[in-house]
Amino acid sequence: MKVLIIGGVAGGASAAARLRRLDEKAEIIMFERGEFISFANCGLPYYIGGDINKRSALTLQTPESFRARFNVDVRNFTEVISINKEEKTIIAKNLKTGEEYTESYDKLILSMGAEPIKPDIKGIDSSRVFTLRNIPDTIRIKGYIDEESPESAVVVGGGYIGVEMAENLKLAGLDVTIVELSDHLISPLDIELSADVHRYIRDKGIKLILSNGVKEIQEAGDKLVAKLNDGQVDTDMIIMAVGVKPETDLAKAAGIAVNAKGSIIVNEYMETSEKDICAVGDAVEVKHFVTGQKAFIPLAGPANKQGRIAADNICGIKSRFKGSQGSSILKIFDMTIAMTGINERTAEALGLNYDKVYTYSPSHATYYPGAKNMSIKTIFEKDTGKILGAQIIGFDGVDKRCDVLATAIRAGMTGFDLAELELCYAPPFSSAKDPVNMVGFVIENTIKGIVKNFHWHDVESLPRDGSVTLLDVRTPAEVARGKIDGFVHIPLDSLRENIDKLDKSKPVYVYCHSDLRSYIACRILMGHGFDAYNLSGGYRLYESIMRERQIPDYSCVECKSV
Repeated sequence: MKVLIIGGVAGGASAAARLRRLDEKAEIIMFERGEFISFANCGLPYYIGGDINKRSALTLQTPESFRARFNVDVRNFTEVISINKEEKTIIAKNLKTGEEYTESYDKLILSMGAEPIKPDIKGIDSSRVFTLRNIPDTIRIKGYIDEESPESAVVVGGGYIGVEMAENLKLAGLDVTIVELSDHLISPLDIELSADVHRYIRDKGIKLILSNGVKEIQEAGDKLVAKLNDGQVDTDMIIMAVGVKPETDLAKAAGIAVNAKGSIIVNEYMETSEKDICAVGDAVEVKHFVTGQKAFIPLAGPANKQGRIAADNICGIKSRFKGSQGSSILKIFDMTIAMTGINERTAEALGLNYDKVYTYSPSHATYYPGAKNMSIKTIFEKDTGKILGAQIIGFDGVDKRCDVLATAIRAGMTGFDLAELELCYAPPFSSAKDPVNMVGFVIENTIKGIVKNFHWHDVESLPRDGSVTLLDVRTPAEVARGKIDGFVHIPLDSLRENIDKLDKSKPVYVYCHSDLRSYIACRILMGHGFDAYNLSGGYRLYESIMRERQIPDYSCVECKSV
């Protein structure tokens, strides 16, 4: 059997290695038009920032080492320029010599990946405008910083790569501004959780220009001028990070079926519309594991799994790709942002019968030094409690909690199941009631009617005409630092002795800092015959969102300040 693989990074390299482990006698040829194979795309920004200080650390395998270990004919600096599916051949071009030649195949695997989107704007081809996809891109950016000593950079796009690049450019000593067309960074993140991210990034000295975009780039002597839809920014260099698109021109030219957005259509076995041709990685359309909808989810983890699955099926082992749930994680300085499954926008757009809870839990036992809180938003089916998605913002321990929730989604678990999970506990690592358990407890209480919630976006619409009771159960010191207008103050510990002052005929809406004390207050009130509602996420979440709304993202075109 002769297998050709086009693309030698995540999916392609995984497929080649798996093929060899399953079939020692197969002839395997892997084509990569660049110099490097099996390199760590996700690590590229950290080389620029200095966390990774050796370029060699970015390459997991060299063509030589891959050839030696797996007996794969690795042909780097070679571009496949056409596919003849009828004759089962490809034409390859040696980019060093210009030589073109034909290679036949029994099976073909496409793993071309995705390429950075370059908007059609004037000036984008400047030598000081960069994109980041591969090691040569990284070397160019690092070389420009080392040789030209720029003082400032604009990152266009506030997604994963954009935020990571902003962090690492800041660590490299540059004055950094992020320009993002949306109203918040990290588009899969729901907007209310993004408020903490924005404030943290600003506190680290990175400027944010949101709900704005670049319409033109001008050369102005030793500076670049990024002309925005509203205003402008002067800078020394620009990083374009507005997203990626599947690189599928080769597949389209060969008559392989693609969807409207250009992604290669595959079945669960990673087979394309053409017999004996598979496709894997960022170039393919996938099924979203939670919704069942077709999706474009360019992530390294699924790409590697798809490569393995394609190899299995080529070798006669029936393996299925069941979909991707978009589990992802991002570091920005010391903060961690993680998510899995669907966000609320998706749940709402699909008309799902869902509910949500916010929890605020310490990373480990609070009596052990160094505990830091994490904010968790969890989306679940309203009737069953089945977990649909989760987002976590925090510092220590965010990764492992999101991994547990990702596993729960994959296993079809409910909030009731989360409440029962037996997770590792010792004071330096967790609490006896782990943050994941706490999510389960709150979902369980919500579904069983033990607590009724209202949310941050409901606060402003609550009547202030006396028809309902609005109650703040925090301490006087907390109230002095900030409060929600219209709420009367009765501290939790004095609620019972003041309960006769409240009108039992009126619904009571209660809040505290994180929603734990207000939950206790609701249980007290409900025990006395009141109809009580708890502000999920508490004043901490509400205040974070309101404060974000008051921060101007851009001001003073004349002085070009942010």
